Amino acid sequence: MVKNIVNNRFATKVVIVILIVSLIPTIFNSIFFYVTSSNVVKDNVRASSLQIARQAADSLSFIFSVGSDTSNLIYSNESIQEIVEQDLNEQLSYVERQENNDYLDSLLNSNIYSSSFVRMIYVLKETGKSWGSGTFSEHKLSKYEFEDLSWVSKAREQDGKLVWERLQLDRFSGAGERTEYVLPITRTMKDFDDLSNIAYIQVYLDGNSILEKINKLKLGETGRFFVVNRQGKVMIDPDIDKINQEISNPSLYEHVVKNNDIEFEYKEEGTAIYGVKQHLSNGWTLVGVVPIHEITNELTKIQHISILTSILLGIFIIVIGIIVSNRVTKPIKVLTNQMKLVGAGDFRAKTSVATSDEIGMMSQQFNVMTQQVERLLEQVKQEQIQKKEADLRAVKHRINPHFLFNSLSTIKWLVKFKQYDRANSALVALTRLLEANMGKKGTFVTIEDEIDFIQKFIELLEIRYEQTFHLKVNMSGEVAGYLIPQMLLQPIVENAIFHGIVPTGKQGEIEISARQFADGIEIVVYDNGIGIKEERLAQIQQDSATSKSFVGIGLLHVFDSINLYYSTDSSVDIYSNSGGTVVKLILIPKK
Repeated sequence: MVKNIVNNRFATKVVIVILIVSLIPTIFNSIFFYVTSSNVVKDNVRASSLQIARQAADSLSFIFSVGSDTSNLIYSNESIQEIVEQDLNEQLSYVERQENNDYLDSLLNSNIYSSSFVRMIYVLKETGKSWGSGTFSEHKLSKYEFEDLSWVSKAREQDGKLVWERLQLDRFSGAGERTEYVLPITRTMKDFDDLSNIAYIQVYLDGNSILEKINKLKLGETGRFFVVNRQGKVMIDPDIDKINQEISNPSLYEHVVKNNDIEFEYKEEGTAIYGVKQHLSNGWTLVGVVPIHEITNELTKIQHISILTSILLGIFIIVIGIIVSNRVTKPIKVLTNQMKLVGAGDFRAKTSVATSDEIGMMSQQFNVMTQQVERLLEQVKQEQIQKKEADLRAVKHRINPHFLFNSLSTIKWLVKFKQYDRANSALVALTRLLEANMGKKGTFVTIEDEIDFIQKFIELLEIRYEQTFHLKVNMSGEVAGYLIPQMLLQPIVENAIFHGIVPTGKQGEIEISARQFADGIEIVVYDNGIGIKEERLAQIQQDSATSKSFVGIGLLHVFDSINLYYSTDSSVDIYSNSGGTVVKLILIPKK
């Protein structure tokens, strides 16, 4: 009976003993250390703190100088100014406009690659095209009204001078959520002839590199560094929640903003704090603060007592902990680790604990539970995949009869009106198209095969509508062999011809371009039709997310195929105006 009591409660007793033994010397040393050393700050500690602050300020000032130099380089470049001014020139040809865009993109990217501290460079306009390096997204920029952006009014007030903004997430780059921290430097771009504002230049410094440098700075155990502007507002801080907040402690605010001393002391919630500051090249101030008790060297008496008590208590705790605690806690740790694996999604994790106590029983039940959950999840997953594939097959079977009906109807009327040559050409084109379609096996085809099918499809539509449709393809051989779902692009081309080009009554231009990037592939389909009205475009984008019938079976097939076979980071973006429509597919395979 006594043995059972010990087995059931010994772990609790060990925890209580360890806590008591640990707390006694900790409380004793803390009180003694505070009383004897609260007023002792060694000169060497002060000198070391100042040296750290100076080196950090020099490093940050260098990074800031790189950013300002880059901004000056873009600002003074007359070629960039000429391209920006030509953007709104309607007489500029498409080739010249494209050459301008390529040159400016290349120039911005080359400046990024030449500096490890510059993350992005943007040349932004309120009207017309904007340019950016790397993964700049005009779509993300279009979500913002310029007048709502805080840096716009500041840049206008500074009239060409630099405007330094707080550390923040990059708003205008990438295809997914914002994750990169940057430090923006903004200014207006001037027309050198009449000094009018023609654009805005933004240079984004690498915020993660800046945070990494600040995080490497050490003052004691809990000391920290941050950067404020002339008004005492926090611009850079590893604690992101404190950015854009004014210094809350009045005494600290007084020392940082109004006094010239580079060293100072103040109190924070009753704790004495030591602080240092250094001015940066852009007018900001680097501030470091740390509790005084963390940087005061222990007196010899405290060191002797602490070492002696620490050794004795350490030996005692280690012996007791190794002999008893590990025996009690090891099975729990094993089970906990396996639970973490299951929590992370690995339902194949099994625990090997085989004791006869409650922990052993729990381990056995845990193994049974994970097997059942894994089996149920796999069943649900397979059912969902089968349902989606069935839906896609249903949509595809609706598309094919619909297209065949329209084609045969066209041929019937050609025969009825005795246009036998055109009817014969239509039958030949339809036969070639059906042969190509019947030759496809499986769910996926290469992009090259899909475009070959589209070319045959266009030949039939030219006969049907008595119009000429030119197909231009721009992709590399590597991209041509990339596998995509069947009929992923054909509904897009059909909509472009029927809704965009046919109403114009003119020759149509359809361009399909594809490029591969690190995670997947980007396919862009462009047509020079009449475009899509804003109301209808908004309705299509809204209904595509809810699978409403307004989208149409063709586009619904496109959206459903991407949702089924590709990751959630994939997307379908539609841009349209009176000059035509662009459909951009971002296809990122599931991992």
